[in-house]
Amino acid sequence: MNYRHSFHAGNSADVVKHCLLIALVRALQQKDSALTLIDTHGGCGLYDLGGEAALRTGEAAQGVLRALADQNPLLSDYRAAVLAVNGGTEPRHYPGSPRILAQLRRAQDLLIVNEKHPEDVQVLRGVMRGTGAAVHERDAYELWLAMLPPRSPRGVVVVDPPYEQTDERTRITATLAAAHRKWAHGVTVIWFPLKERATHVRWREQLRKLGIPKLLQVEHWLYDNDQPGVYNGAGLFIVNPPYAFTQALPPLLEALRTALAPEGHQGELAADWLGG
Repeated sequence: MNYRHSFHAGNSADVVKHCLLIALVRALQQKDSALTLIDTHGGCGLYDLGGEAALRTGEAAQGVLRALADQNPLLSDYRAAVLAVNGGTEPRHYPGSPRILAQLRRAQDLLIVNEKHPEDVQVLRGVMRGTGAAVHERDAYELWLAMLPPRSPRGVVVVDPPYEQTDERTRITATLAAAHRKWAHGVTVIWFPLKERATHVRWREQLRKLGIPKLLQVEHWLYDNDQPGVYNGAGLFIVNPPYAFTQALPPLLEALRTALAPEGHQGELAADWLGG
């Protein structure tokens, strides 16, 4: 595996993904019943923003550092989550999804984190020590299906692959179809990068054809015009998002768009239903 998230930790994609993940889980936690939280691609779990990799790309400056400087109260839960792994001081470290979920986990909730890369999973085990998480070293798509239905009736599966394999979207589509058959009411969050619009449109139509009744798409296009051959943004597919989350989503998306818009661009951050 060539991809290393340490080069990209805290970028605009992380900010949107983690802001929405926090809002989603908190909406589900309005009910007291237990949740099972599953992260299929856990990575290292915690990243050094002052390390050589992060400094080489400088992507955090256009992501987490902008969000921390923004005073919009709608981003306060996200800012608190980042500062929590830094002792409340200026951010030196950035929490990956496993550490975000660990902060959200209540006593009754279960947290399952997976990472296939042998070096990264060793780091992940150390990072997650003391959080109550079960850490696995398995193929992400095999684990995704093996854990369904989860021990608790309600839960969230977070699927956040690096998309370095040419069949990544095909595997996600097939696994999502099988997962929905096993756990039709479960909540699934799938992150994706936006590079070539045509590639994304084709995949979006393939997912639409699965016929999942409640499938929400969130797309964040950074630039007013697509930039050929480069990273143009990212987004999420969310299966069965709770009502409280979708109702609160429009102002949160606008707050994120405003905070993350590159100089000279307004960008676009919007949600729409693919099914139902």
